[in-house]
Amino acid sequence: MAIYVYWGEDSFAIAQAVKALQKKVLDPAWESFNMDKIAPDHPDSVIQGLNQAMTPPFGAGDRFVWLIDTTLAQRCSESLLVELERTLPSILKTTTLLFTSPSKPDGRLKSTKLLQKYASIQEFSPIPPWKTDLLIGQVRKIAQELGVKLTSDSAEFLAEAVGNNTRQLYSDLEKIRLLGSESSQPLSVDAIAPLITASTQNSLQLVAAILEGKTDRALELVTELLRQNEPALKILATLIGQFRQRLWIKVMLESGERDDRTIAQAAELNNPKKLYFLQKELAKISVNQLQQTLPLLLELEFSLKRGAEETSTLQTKAIELCQLFKP
Repeated sequence: MAIYVYWGEDSFAIAQAVKALQKKVLDPAWESFNMDKIAPDHPDSVIQGLNQAMTPPFGAGDRFVWLIDTTLAQRCSESLLVELERTLPSILKTTTLLFTSPSKPDGRLKSTKLLQKYASIQEFSPIPPWKTDLLIGQVRKIAQELGVKLTSDSAEFLAEAVGNNTRQLYSDLEKIRLLGSESSQPLSVDAIAPLITASTQNSLQLVAAILEGKTDRALELVTELLRQNEPALKILATLIGQFRQRLWIKVMLESGERDDRTIAQAAELNNPKKLYFLQKELAKISVNQLQQTLPLLLELEFSLKRGAEETSTLQTKAIELCQLFKP
């Protein structure tokens, strides 16, 4: 018996995990007989899934039952709960039962507690853009899965370039895999850079332009990012993460802290060596200037989530942010 719950907003990462699970349990020759993919709009979808989970597989391999976008961990009727309590402990050893949902399980529900007892629950939510250590770890993990060898610098470069866009990360690593198929050595930054669509890198350039008070350059980068179909909220997330990080560094420096590792840890800066360059960047910038960016970014977030027009809204806030850092 194998029961899984995959949840989170990173639909592409969930899809990749589902493919890996299918490959593990299904025999390709018998997949059409043993694969049950049940949509949420199907009448009595959960009951159908539980019934299929109790059905032995045909031929070779195991049976794979997948209930898509289930709401079991958000709401569950008493009658359905009874069926779960009766069926989950008895599911056949030859069945893999998978529940997927974009929403976080509600830990207060009896159905959730039942799933926690019998299922392996895994979260697939985008990593916050400012948690660079986790982003680099994700790059290394997926690179290893795909058989791609990267240097430490190239893994860090890819994490900065792609951010938390899992779909783009897989796409770029596939291109890198083809490039490095004949090489036994880890690939350097110079080798992979031409293959990468560095949208986050452009967002980092936007941060640099704002800090230098270069309004024209900032507006140019906003236009370029949107032309690349970069989501406005993702641009915003990068801005928030970068200004938040710089504010932490500046506050600690002005408080008298001089230990680079302590500052890097507090600012969630994965590579302490970068601190030297950030200190130089922040030398002529005050804590007050950095603090003033946060209310503006909060206003930007509010406007975007209320459905404001992306281009004009981003451009307006970029101008206001640049004004804070005008020489």
